[in-house]
Amino acid sequence: MPWPSTTLTGRTIALLVAPYGVEQVELTSPWQAVAESGGTPRLLSTAAGRVQAVRHRALGDTFAVDALVAEADPADYDALVLPGGVANPDRLRLDRAAVAFVHGCCASGRPVAAICHAPWTLIEADAVRGRTLTSWPSLRTDLVNAGAHWVDEEVHVCHDGPGVLVTSRKPGDLPVFNDALVTEFAHATAKRYPT
Repeated sequence: MPWPSTTLTGRTIALLVAPYGVEQVELTSPWQAVAESGGTPRLLSTAAGRVQAVRHRALGDTFAVDALVAEADPADYDALVLPGGVANPDRLRLDRAAVAFVHGCCASGRPVAAICHAPWTLIEADAVRGRTLTSWPSLRTDLVNAGAHWVDEEVHVCHDGPGVLVTSRKPGDLPVFNDALVTEFAHATAKRYPT
């Protein structure tokens, strides 16, 4: 269902995932939310071809990669979504180009949304220090040790920093996560690109 009070028309939103291990619903649900609000979602990864999603521990579908993150410029995107899954962010945080892209998006003030285990990549990109966010509960210590303030909420929107940061804990939080990311992305990009 479209988000009538917000629009991402004319905005290009990057969704960054590793070649294997993204939690499928945490990719497809935000993708659909962006598309239904008028935005253009683009799938970035560390390898060309297709990425293999998972449905918890079972294999899910595969999805075509639109661009390599090593060749991507944060300036070409209006916002960034980091889907979760345990293996996905664990692989991304070991990839220099992925970490550099995330750091570039965060440092430039672009809005970023991350769900479940995705904040691991934010930690590696040094993008959580002084920020308040939520995540899958097992990341709490990692986030606190990286200088973040962790909260246990369905969705948390943090405006303390160079850009808005939207975070959620798990797939069950996707309805409020999607609503918050579309609203915050629309508001943040409207400030950068006033009509």
